[in-house]
Amino acid sequence: MKILDKYLLKTFLGTFATVFVILFFVFILQTVWLFIAELAGKDLDFMMVVKFLAFSMPRIVPLVLPLSILLASIMSFGNLSEHYEFAAMKSSGISLQRAMRSLTIAITILSFIAFLFANNVIPYAEFKFINFRKNIAQAKPALAITEGQFSDVGTYNIKVNKKSGENGNHLTGITIHQKSVNGDGSKTVIRATNGELVSNENTNLLQLILNDGNYYQDIVPKNYQDRDKLPFAKSSFKKYRINIDLSQLNKVDTKDESVSNTNNMLNVNDLKYTLDSLKKNRNADIISFSENSVTRLAALTENHTPGPTKKKPLLKDLLSVYNNKEKSTILNAASSSIQSTLYNIDATKTELDNKKKNINSHLLSLYDKFVIVYACFLMFFIGAPLGAIIRKGGIGLPIVFAVLIFISFHFINTFGKRISQEDGMDPFFGAWMSSIILTPLALLLTYRATNDIGLINMDVIITPVQKAFQKIFQKIIPSQNKE
Repeated sequence: MKILDKYLLKTFLGTFATVFVILFFVFILQTVWLFIAELAGKDLDFMMVVKFLAFSMPRIVPLVLPLSILLASIMSFGNLSEHYEFAAMKSSGISLQRAMRSLTIAITILSFIAFLFANNVIPYAEFKFINFRKNIAQAKPALAITEGQFSDVGTYNIKVNKKSGENGNHLTGITIHQKSVNGDGSKTVIRATNGELVSNENTNLLQLILNDGNYYQDIVPKNYQDRDKLPFAKSSFKKYRINIDLSQLNKVDTKDESVSNTNNMLNVNDLKYTLDSLKKNRNADIISFSENSVTRLAALTENHTPGPTKKKPLLKDLLSVYNNKEKSTILNAASSSIQSTLYNIDATKTELDNKKKNINSHLLSLYDKFVIVYACFLMFFIGAPLGAIIRKGGIGLPIVFAVLIFISFHFINTFGKRISQEDGMDPFFGAWMSSIILTPLALLLTYRATNDIGLINMDVIITPVQKAFQKIFQKIIPSQNKE
């Protein structure tokens, strides 16, 4: 390897590593902020917080990696141009493409690593992250309840004065408000001296065992006059058991996706297999609906088709041969049949649309694993020539350009995915939209940097304006001379 290649690699990789660590830390802080409700006030120990963050970190890499490459490219090549090192290279016969050769190889290796990371590490981390959040209450059920304040747990609001024990399972001074299940406005309050939380990792139920307490429940009479008396029931107990559904404890999701959406947990092979199954299932539903519609139509035709009779001219008003009662019966039956058919069509359409959206989500996840590879190349071939053109290093102007370009890339990418998700565009174009739009910019910047052309050729703007003013002055000056 030549000295020039070693120098460029050292400059770029050093800058890239620094930028990547800083941006990764910033995005981790954003993750903590998004999930602060799940971390704060639940007495999580240090290891559980570390696991929570470790499982959420890999999903940040597809955002941080292209931005880091873009910013590192602009800063590295901007520094080289600012200190006239590129001018020295060009005077020695070394072009921009030759200077980018070793870095292109490095970006190729980095892109391959990014693909392996997106195909293997991210699905595994996503699976562990979702299951960790789902089972956090099973590992330490007391985390769902905070001392000294009411905690919303499923259909219960629970307050305890003190938690004790190794995992905080032993509770003292318990007050429970149960939400109205029937929607009749009734209230239930349970008070207990102490209690214990018991969980089983094999089930989604959390059992709360209460000792020495009272049970108060409002009674809502059917007669409105009796409701003014505010009747209620009261009972005491030595031991009382409450079963709480743990699936309601960790229902917060910033992506607005349920745990059943497993497309982010699959690698390329799994996605292809799942897509094949989903498409076959949807096609089978379409064929089944078509066959059922034909069968129903044939049944109606058979039931209403008269036997062999002589051909008679059709009446202009078919209902004229029936009396009013028969007309009403026929029209009601026809209306009911039409409404049933329309309802069936709407329900089937909604189901097929949901299955299509699910297919689109899996397709977008499949394409995303390849988009990140191309995004690394794209950001490098935008950042390197841009840095050579603006001739500014450091963290000032390069950050401005990097943020503007990356925000545009991310916005277009998100916009395309949203449209594709709703089946308004083919998922392939939705996933690759940002890359397709920004590729001409990379080609243009590379061309202008190679030919030593500035970022904006002001002559293209100034020359037409100068010519216009010259024509105006030429018309004004002769007229003044004549006077």
